Amino acid sequence: MTRKIDLLSSPACLLSALTALSCPLLSYAHPREPVELDRIEVRNRQRAQEPVRMSQERDDLRDIAGGTNLIDLSGAARRETLRDVLDYQPGIVVQDFFGGLDQPRLNIRGSGIQSNPVNRGVQLLQDGLPLNEADGSFVIGLVELRNAAFVSARRGANAITPAATTLGGEIDIHSANGEDPGRMQLEAGSFGRRGAQFAYGQSGQSLDWRVSASADRYDGYRHHSDGDRQSLQLTAGWHLGEHALNRSSLGWTDLFFHIPSVVPKARVYSDPRGVLGDQSSPQDRLLNVYRRDPRRQARQWRLANQTEWSRDAWQQTLGLWWQSTDDLFNNTTVHNVSQGVTRGLQYDGQYQLPGWDLRLAAAYTDGDSTRDFYANNPSNGTRMQRFGHFALDASSLDVMAGVVWRPTADWQWQASTRWSQVRRDARDPGASLMLNQDYRHASPRLGAIWEPRPQLRLFANLSRSQEVPTWWEIVNAEASPLQPARARASLQRLRSQQADTMELGGDGEWGEDATRTRWSLAIYRSRVSDELMAMLDGYGNRVGTYNYVDDTLHQGVEAGLNGQFGVASAQAVEYRLAWTYSDFRFLGGPYDGKQIAGIPRHLISAEVLWTSNSGWRAGPSLRWLPQDTPTDHMNTPSIYQDAYALLGFRVEFAAPTRPWSAFLLADNLTDRRYASSYSVRHQATAAQPGFLPGLGRNFSLGVSWRF
Repeated sequence: MTRKIDLLSSPACLLSALTALSCPLLSYAHPREPVELDRIEVRNRQRAQEPVRMSQERDDLRDIAGGTNLIDLSGAARRETLRDVLDYQPGIVVQDFFGGLDQPRLNIRGSGIQSNPVNRGVQLLQDGLPLNEADGSFVIGLVELRNAAFVSARRGANAITPAATTLGGEIDIHSANGEDPGRMQLEAGSFGRRGAQFAYGQSGQSLDWRVSASADRYDGYRHHSDGDRQSLQLTAGWHLGEHALNRSSLGWTDLFFHIPSVVPKARVYSDPRGVLGDQSSPQDRLLNVYRRDPRRQARQWRLANQTEWSRDAWQQTLGLWWQSTDDLFNNTTVHNVSQGVTRGLQYDGQYQLPGWDLRLAAAYTDGDSTRDFYANNPSNGTRMQRFGHFALDASSLDVMAGVVWRPTADWQWQASTRWSQVRRDARDPGASLMLNQDYRHASPRLGAIWEPRPQLRLFANLSRSQEVPTWWEIVNAEASPLQPARARASLQRLRSQQADTMELGGDGEWGEDATRTRWSLAIYRSRVSDELMAMLDGYGNRVGTYNYVDDTLHQGVEAGLNGQFGVASAQAVEYRLAWTYSDFRFLGGPYDGKQIAGIPRHLISAEVLWTSNSGWRAGPSLRWLPQDTPTDHMNTPSIYQDAYALLGFRVEFAAPTRPWSAFLLADNLTDRRYASSYSVRHQATAAQPGFLPGLGRNFSLGVSWRF
């Protein structure tokens, strides 16, 4: 049995650790001076060059007593996929599924890793307003990142929006507006990858607007993995006098991709581009992907409006949003057809007093949807009989109150709590199925920040998080590929997942501008009760969810380092490194002491770039899983995800005096065969289909014009 690493064992230990960090530095403490702390960013930029919005977000993140990320996208080369944006970020784990426009597995601190398809565990935001559906789920492939100016993440229970109560925290996508430059970008790459974006806007004294349109197409590395996506985003802002701003946004996204599905582990290495149906074995004949035609098609309309106003010590924000989502998801045995509408209202009020900040925020989300299940025709992938027709109603009321006390210039003490009332009502009148569930819970949090000197910040917090199951956990469909006529649907009564977390860390920098190094570190320990665990059949399809019978442990380290140093006149070397260590295990029950499947123990990403003042940047990158990862909760040795290292390289040209820029990206230069992801099971065998082969050697080329 692997030895358990106990990072922090009690609240007293956490406070003692903060005190231990503080004592050696007390003699250097002095009144606060204006300081500018940088975190891990996609590009190395000085604060003097930074847009006002991003500078304000950086300052806001400094006032959070926990792990955060800030990702500047102003100079990012490609932002077609989630991994393009979130690579090199400590604490954020992105595992590719098919490497295209599909649904990568996203998780923070293990939240939502058991969901399949990946659809919960993190609150996604656009300009501070939720993107999730009313039940908390999301379709990750609908997120459009090309129209983002920057992205911020507040990991774990460090989320600040009222509805973000999960262990995973929140990721906020900050849209570009009329003050950002317009651009046109064309991209092409391996395996039929091509994409285009056009964005243009204008900004006046009282009005700014911007429109962005993008289209992507991908033929696919594996057979039956092609996809396409179109997106249109429009935003407009009105400055209502000196102290108020109203901003509206309209978005439309149409996503489609075929699903090549999972294969046995041996085929990852013998035929990484293949699917079940390429050979003549009984398994290929039963689960023939070409005949069953698994795919996903989702279309979403979204409308949001937000007003900010301030007066004296008051700062207030009121936001409203509406979104309509049509989602067809069918695996090899079941067609899941969902149509739903989500409506929401969010208020945030902050009041400042000398030495004190007071905050009151609330959000109400409501949504109704229908979900139909059809058996999948094994001959041609069409719908057979409908075996479930559910009317689903979800709502959530979240109220948050908080206070920050600054007794001295270098100390902050924080306290906040959320109270949530959540409803999940489901019924299938034709089958006489009905299940109404209500959840009420509080999520308190205590935190402290100490800044003993400029460019050094230390923090600690104690928090509780709650995660209510989504419809993907409550409403279940089960259909055997051998007997589709016997498919059945059911409703599952579930408890909410709860975690108590202790966190300790800090961030800072040393050196001058030309040789500056930035670091960030967070160490956390979460004890989770009633963890939501998915159940899969022998073919890799989800058939249900249950609450684990005993507690589980999520603990880890999230560390980042980036900076630069000069090597010659007008030349420098930039570097960035992110290490995410995850030790997740069962503390009792049938899997006592086993590692929870689905999370790599170590994930390391790094990049080194030579840069010049003329606009050239070039250098290698590394994405490394140095240790094998269990894919089932029994930790069966024969079906671990094998360790791998992917080498990449990029070349960019982006001169400030030129209106155009270009990039060339290369990934997996050694053409390594590896499993990028897998189905998480309770106990599995090597013969079962459960692995997703990762992309082979691939290249991307892009050209962009700014105007």
